[in-house]
Amino acid sequence: MNARLDHRKPLVFDTHELGRRPGALQRLTKTIEAPKDLGIQGVVGVPEGAPVELELRLESVMEGVLVTGTARASAEGECVRCLEPLELELEADFQELFSYPDADDRGRVIAEPGDDAEDDEDRFFLEDGLFDLEPLLRDAVVLALPMQPVCREDCPGLCSECGVRLADNPDHHHDAVDIRWAALQGLAGTMTDGEKDEMSGAEAGVDEKQEK
Repeated sequence: MNARLDHRKPLVFDTHELGRRPGALQRLTKTIEAPKDLGIQGVVGVPEGAPVELELRLESVMEGVLVTGTARASAEGECVRCLEPLELELEADFQELFSYPDADDRGRVIAEPGDDAEDDEDRFFLEDGLFDLEPLLRDAVVLALPMQPVCREDCPGLCSECGVRLADNPDHHHDAVDIRWAALQGLAGTMTDGEKDEMSGAEAGVDEKQEK
């Protein structure tokens, strides 16, 4: 079980109004400030303190409270191709059952033989009628965000040779140099005119012999 929940926290919700009556329904709309590190760290996420709009549907069932909702916010990050800042609208849907601590005695399907306490680690529980939405919200936001965000689908990225942003200069290019001739070009730049003439004469002599 988690540490005792504080009802004053913006992402802690009270379900007492449902009264453990299966079928009872409650709808909530709330805007909260984004908690720290909401998103994919170092890639893209909702800035801390930015507004996050929540639409929640709380439904009482035999086992606990089924929470269905949508979170909307603006996320910020960096294009993985051109490294320019970007902003995108985020919409994350989620649904989770928050079980009563004594759900087994209130109609929950009894665990199959072989199940153990480790199964509880994957479940969410109500605590004194309260539940914390933050873990569920974090998981939903991460799943809704792109792992490799781009400023636009056809972003050409950066020049691999000089790093210039290709979207700003579509005609940008570099003349290709055959590396096999690079050494000869460097040698030619260091030769005197006399040496070049001698080499040219030698090459001409070779050509004459080949013709004979």
